[in-house]
Amino acid sequence: MTDGEWLAATEPAPMLEYLRGKASDRKLRLFAVACCRRIWHLLRHDWSKEAVDVAEMNEDGLVDALVVEGRADQAEQAIGRVALRSQVDEYAATAAAWAVAFDPDRRCRAFEPAAVAAGMAAGPGDWTLGRDREFTRQCGVLRCLFGNPFRPVVLARSWLTPTVVSLAEVIYEGRAFDRLPILADALQDAGCDNEDVLGHCRGPGPHARGCFVVDLLLGKG
Repeated sequence: MTDGEWLAATEPAPMLEYLRGKASDRKLRLFAVACCRRIWHLLRHDWSKEAVDVAEMNEDGLVDALVVEGRADQAEQAIGRVALRSQVDEYAATAAAWAVAFDPDRRCRAFEPAAVAAGMAAGPGDWTLGRDREFTRQCGVLRCLFGNPFRPVVLARSWLTPTVVSLAEVIYEGRAFDRLPILADALQDAGCDNEDVLGHCRGPGPHARGCFVVDLLLGKG
């Protein structure tokens, strides 16, 4: 993959293949979580949403191992019931949530059932278009999480003013992505002139927890 291909990609698989061996497990899991959050309205069961929440909180060490194990048992039973009903978008959404929370072998492929769920929800005549549209948006999520790996950003200590750090913490904890443009202004006031950083914060997204700018400022990898 080249710089231009990364920026123009409309399918996540080649991007994920490029990231193999380069990306942290945390970042890849947060990508899978973000894919599920994009189809949140299709997760019709409380356990599905709880499973995604648990998987995300577990990245920050906020969940007891017994809670994760209990959610896994509940999920295994529920996914069988959904399969019996064979409603495709619901099944795909449930499968995505399952993969994110409890199946390390399939976690990085959770984007596929998430995109299928989005496509099926678009309607029988539009499901392929809906799926492809979701693939494109998922590529945007990857660019949010990893920036441009061909032009890695080097953090300047001068950027880490109290205002910048406080804003980054609020955005991370509350997924308050509407504050990213404010973060861009604060970074610029602190002397940041990196167009990749400022442009991302002021851009339309999609944005997700694990955003490369916020992670850089908070020292998360």
